[in-house]
Amino acid sequence: MAHLLGIGKKRDEYELGFDSPTMDLKESENSRFMVSNVHDNPAFEDSPIDDDEDDPKSSEHLDHHTTYIKTLQRLTREVLPHMDLYRDARDVHRLSRPSLDELRQHETVIGKKRKSIHGGIDDGGVKFGWIIGVMIRCLLNIWGPIMFIRLTYIIGRCGIIQALLVIALSDVIVVITGLSISAISTNGLVKGGGTYYLISRSLGPEYGGSIGLIFSFANAMAVAMHTVGFAESLKDMLKKLGLFIVDADINDMRIIGCVTACVLICIIMIGMEWEQKAQVFLLVVLLVAITDVIVGSFLPTDEEKGWGFVGWSSDVASKNLDSDYRGDSFFAMFSVFFPATTGILAGANISGDLKDPSKAIPRGTLLAIVLSTITYVLFVIIAGCTVYRDATGSFEDYLNGNLTYCPTPDSCKFGLQNNYQIMEVISANGYLVYAGCFAATLSSALACFVSAPKIFQALANDKIYPGLEWFGKGYGKGNEPIRSYLLALLIAVVFILIADFNIIAPIISNFFMAAYCLINFACFHAALAKSPGFRPGFRFWNMWVSLIGALLSMAVMFIMNWQTALGTFFICFFLYLYLIYKKPDVNWGSSQQAITYQSALKAVQELVQVEDHVKNYRSHIICMTGPVHSRPALLDLGYLITKHIGLLICGQIIKKPPTYRERQEIAKNAQIWLNERKLKAFHTIIEDTNLAHGAKALFQAAGVGKLKPNMLLMGFMNNWQNRSAEEITEYFDTIHVAFDLHLAVGILRVEQGLDFSQFTNTESVNTGLINGKPPMNREVSALSVISTASSNNSMTIDIEKAINNNPAGKSKKKDKNKEDKAKKEPQPPVKEIPKEVLKNIDVFRSNPDNKDKGTIDVWWLYDDGGLTLLLPYIFTTRKFFNKSHLRVFSLGNKDHEIDQQQLNLASLLGKFRINYKDVTVLPDISKKPKEHSIREFELLVSKFRQQENNPDQLNDLTISENEYHAMQTKTQRYIRIRELLLQHSRNAHLVVVTMPLPKKNRVSAPLYMSWLDTLTRDMPPTLLVRGNQTSVLTFYS
Repeated sequence: MAHLLGIGKKRDEYELGFDSPTMDLKESENSRFMVSNVHDNPAFEDSPIDDDEDDPKSSEHLDHHTTYIKTLQRLTREVLPHMDLYRDARDVHRLSRPSLDELRQHETVIGKKRKSIHGGIDDGGVKFGWIIGVMIRCLLNIWGPIMFIRLTYIIGRCGIIQALLVIALSDVIVVITGLSISAISTNGLVKGGGTYYLISRSLGPEYGGSIGLIFSFANAMAVAMHTVGFAESLKDMLKKLGLFIVDADINDMRIIGCVTACVLICIIMIGMEWEQKAQVFLLVVLLVAITDVIVGSFLPTDEEKGWGFVGWSSDVASKNLDSDYRGDSFFAMFSVFFPATTGILAGANISGDLKDPSKAIPRGTLLAIVLSTITYVLFVIIAGCTVYRDATGSFEDYLNGNLTYCPTPDSCKFGLQNNYQIMEVISANGYLVYAGCFAATLSSALACFVSAPKIFQALANDKIYPGLEWFGKGYGKGNEPIRSYLLALLIAVVFILIADFNIIAPIISNFFMAAYCLINFACFHAALAKSPGFRPGFRFWNMWVSLIGALLSMAVMFIMNWQTALGTFFICFFLYLYLIYKKPDVNWGSSQQAITYQSALKAVQELVQVEDHVKNYRSHIICMTGPVHSRPALLDLGYLITKHIGLLICGQIIKKPPTYRERQEIAKNAQIWLNERKLKAFHTIIEDTNLAHGAKALFQAAGVGKLKPNMLLMGFMNNWQNRSAEEITEYFDTIHVAFDLHLAVGILRVEQGLDFSQFTNTESVNTGLINGKPPMNREVSALSVISTASSNNSMTIDIEKAINNNPAGKSKKKDKNKEDKAKKEPQPPVKEIPKEVLKNIDVFRSNPDNKDKGTIDVWWLYDDGGLTLLLPYIFTTRKFFNKSHLRVFSLGNKDHEIDQQQLNLASLLGKFRINYKDVTVLPDISKKPKEHSIREFELLVSKFRQQENNPDQLNDLTISENEYHAMQTKTQRYIRIRELLLQHSRNAHLVVVTMPLPKKNRVSAPLYMSWLDTLTRDMPPTLLVRGNQTSVLTFYS
């Protein structure tokens, strides 16, 4: 057995899955467990897979011929668990596992790596760990210009206590958001796009797309804010040295800011590796500056004492303890400070450049929050305990005790309230603080300059906004978004020209607060959906804490500046509505989908507990369409009944059992067609060679709980006299099956027929303007093609023909280059559908040219529970029939009571609250039909009547003499009704007639079909309806 286990063999001979002790990780990735490697190995190209793994002879052969040791792959088609089998369909490293059909059938199909849809495997350029990629980046962004040039201003306004409250409130929001980010980012592989990626993949494209655009814009604005901070510090330093560019004021800041932005973009465009090196250098400078401030707080000079910096003093601390807003407010100061905390997303925003985002983002982000909070609290204590709010600037005043005496607002130009550069005064060496301020501003600007284009590139590549794809193109090894960089530069320059830090900061605060709100809500929503797919690796979070964070972020948005918050809200809402309308063609498995599923499941379960009541009756229709595109008019009429109130299921009976792939293709194509035609319906397939048997299975299996079909809708079998006995019998039996299951039945007949598959099942058809809209694009038109059976109204389909004739049945996954080439090639000429055919296809859809809708004639011949009356009423509530009037016809019982019967019927309609134009009770229903009408009927059934002296003729399609004479009275009644229909309803827009009820074992298929033919031939669109004898109308409130 030793040789079977591979002992003493080379690594390549460890065929049965036992790892070599010396095999390293790289080798294990290329081991025999990798299906593609086995398949690609030339040694096995001509070796068939042995399926007889349970065959004793095979085992004996293996034992006796050990020189031909088989791999696990050659012993079975099964594959072992591997990460690459679970990758996204678009991932270049994905492996395909064998399907059930491949495992169960005698075919050799081995999974291979799929080719990249982008044309190759991208190594992704430089990848960063959690310290350099996240923690340092977040710290540099948090330790921004606010720490050096605005924190002392905030302390002066708020005082020590409220300044710490500002930091605490900010920390509450960012810590909760950090926990939510950690939970979402550890729930699977995180790709490029940062915050946008996290929100869009959690909440869906509608939320992600709306906030992604704003968040990318906010990061570009943050570049301007940090650059303006740098320009302000540099201007003050130059002014201190007696130097300036133009005016030592705002124009100098604009020039410095624009030049700085251009230099930063050049550094970034060289590559992320150089940008990261610059960040490390700036971090060192920043740490030196922070140390310089701490040390300098103990070393005030005489000149600095005149400027208000007197060193550690209890008197200073007591005076700075309370607030002194001077026209500002707590939340105004909060809005100035909060942009500092936006740096917590700096690491997440470059998630595509991280080695392991799911580990790096939680570790780096949370540690950066802790370290930055300690730093800010320390700076508040240092500045609040060492510097007065106001100072005259004179050392003599300090000695005389008049340092803080300011009789006029302009008499004190120093102190926390008046000097943005007070940190430079506190420091041991002012130039080091200037260097630290420059490092803080430039590092933050660099981080935002990277974040904004990366987010925008991910947004563009997702193609949820038209026209943005141009910005998604990447260049070089790192897939750098050069075009997005230039767009970010343009936005930054526009806001740099404002050159006012205090104006830019509150706007950014609102945008980032909206992002925080959605990040927390995304985490809460994902947990609320209770989807099995939401399994964060990070455990220290709670869904209700995330909800509190979302609500707190929204509340603070409006408290800071309700006008800006309202503007942010409306922009997000507009983008959200746009994406809801556009419905991006993406499927990310969002929590929105999970909530939809959960809500639907809960509603269906609750519906089971609701008892049926006539007032809550709704028609749930199963429509026998065959392939959905074959009978558009039939589906349109069904949708007119069920729109917003009922269930519509398209039933399709397939003769030949399809494979799983074929079934999936048919279902997918059907749903695409329904979506293109804007019909809210479901599609169900049943396999059976017999229409009636398949229909019975379909009627019993369709639906769930109370959402089950209660009505069958099918088309009339045109030219039924020339059909085979099997077709006629199956059609007739289907009606019996529906009544056996107590379903209502509706049969629609349109003079031109209902089956338009000859026009809708070819790729070279231009459907013109169906429903007043342009035709579907070629790709969708091709997808909606499924060949039907050759018979005009057959409701079954030969699956082999369907797939072979259907372009969608073939693989649609083509190489992008081939698609581009196909677009450039000349297209074949398109066959136009005749206008008359288009009119017939859209016979029940909106037609703006048809202003007069005529009448809907209701022939309520027998009481069937009121369905014959209810359906026409529903039609009048639809846009297509809203100008039509109801005319109700009924049969008279006694000729001398016709007037009273008419009044009774009108009274009943009034109690049912159904508006009508006319009510007519027909008095002469028992009158014998005209001779020519009788001859027409006899000619219709002559082919099926039993010939005299020929008893052997009797079969399923024979009308015996006994049957013919037994049903003669009923037959003459229907002939008479036909005469009345032609007399009164020949010009109606739609005719609804109570359908004759076939008695089992007494009425043959041809006789019943002749009755239906008699009632509907040469008529406007006619719907034969028969309820299940259960009331669907009531006059009780």
